[in-house]
Amino acid sequence: MLGLQILIDGFAISALYALGATGFTLMFGVSGVLNLSHGAIMVVAAVAAWVIAGDVGGGPYWGAAGGVGIGLIAAYATYFTVVRPIQRSRAIPKEETEIFVLTGTLLWGIMIQEAIAYFYTSNPKTVRPLVPGVLNILGVRTPLNEVATAVVCWAVIGLLWLLVNRTRAGKVLLAASINPRGVTLLGFELSRVYILVWTIYGVLAGIAGVLLAMFLGVSSDGVGPLTASAFSIVVLGGLGSVSGSLIAAYVVGYLETVTAYLISPAYRTIPVLLLLVLVVYIRPQGLLGRR
Repeated sequence: MLGLQILIDGFAISALYALGATGFTLMFGVSGVLNLSHGAIMVVAAVAAWVIAGDVGGGPYWGAAGGVGIGLIAAYATYFTVVRPIQRSRAIPKEETEIFVLTGTLLWGIMIQEAIAYFYTSNPKTVRPLVPGVLNILGVRTPLNEVATAVVCWAVIGLLWLLVNRTRAGKVLLAASINPRGVTLLGFELSRVYILVWTIYGVLAGIAGVLLAMFLGVSSDGVGPLTASAFSIVVLGGLGSVSGSLIAAYVVGYLETVTAYLISPAYRTIPVLLLLVLVVYIRPQGLLGRR
């Protein structure tokens, strides 16, 4: 029975990780940015959903919509306030831009984390689920919201696949990830491409954050672990490889779930970090490498 419980919970958690990491990976593949404020954006979306659903009285549906909107705004703020000024700065040598972006997004994430803790404390916050009730799966009582979380995550990932592979804008994103200079020669502005990818990223991070608040709950203390999990998934799957990130999300999700159930939730991220160190030494390009 415990094995089935781990299988069910791990699938839902992994689906959440896959959704969050997909946006993270897509953004790196297109713009080359590793956003270390990722966890903060997810948490700020979750806290916004909690405030709108509870304090404002909007209920879970308006809370979810508002949380995703705030997640998108937080993503835009990260890009326009931190990332783009660094990338366009003439005072920063071009070869050092990436490290400045990493540092800038890390500090930005810490600022968001501290702001959340200051205004709303660091206590865990849970949003009322969109789908109430319990489902019995082979003797394991599973909240319907947990099943809905996995379904929504994969539905959004499927829509993203259609966007990238079946639309003109998506094909421009793919082209930009392969040859940015070639895209500019074809008459497309990279600045607009980057805004599009940050828009997609913000929506995905917002949805993942809101679903996480409805599933497990979040707090400002979860900013670091969420960013670490996303970073581990992206590196494990292969920087820039969306397919690799989806596989890695399930490796990380199940590894964390098994650790939480069999050892302690306090140590759930340790095996993942050890695996990450091992992968960096043995296969630094990740499971599938960059596509």
